[in-house]
Amino acid sequence: MPSPDRPNAPRTNLERTQATRHALLEAARALFVEKGYADTSTPEVSAAAGTTRGALYHHFVDKRDLFRHLLLREAQAVKADILAVSSDNLSPRQALIDGAQAYLQAMTVPGRTRLMLIDGPAVLGLSEAIAIDDDNAADTLREGLAAALDRDPTQIDALAKLLSAAFDRAALEIDAGAEPQAMRESMVWLLRRVLGDSGEAVD
Repeated sequence: MPSPDRPNAPRTNLERTQATRHALLEAARALFVEKGYADTSTPEVSAAAGTTRGALYHHFVDKRDLFRHLLLREAQAVKADILAVSSDNLSPRQALIDGAQAYLQAMTVPGRTRLMLIDGPAVLGLSEAIAIDDDNAADTLREGLAAALDRDPTQIDALAKLLSAAFDRAALEIDAGAEPQAMRESMVWLLRRVLGDSGEAVD
């Protein structure tokens, strides 16, 4: 799309490149969510994006690489939502509680749980999917725990892994039809037990 600073000007090569990449990712997301990774072909993605297979392979090595970039975009969006509720005015404990609820809310975006928690490990392998999470939502959790608890870094890392698994399970349960409020309240309860009774209002 034209730059907002130049509404009537022709798009630059960079803008056209970015628009094509965005269209491919959007088309891929819709198809992967609707049909699944295995049943989606690159010609379908190209057609849905209104571009060519050559353009797709200019931006991405193959379908797996396209999926990896899509998963990374989803993970970055979740991290951004968590960071959006953070504030210097919050205590580390309150920031963790708010971040936990922001994570569960972010995961309710249609298709996101399937892409990140089901198809992601299946397509990329568990190690690569975990690595993407470690750089995003899990990273905010690890930093929050380190700020809130006086523990050895090794313990913080282990605790972050365990809690991350609990958050993912809660997101999967909500996606499968569980009552969201009950899941959110349960995760808050779990975090409060981990953090200890500080006497702070964290609900």
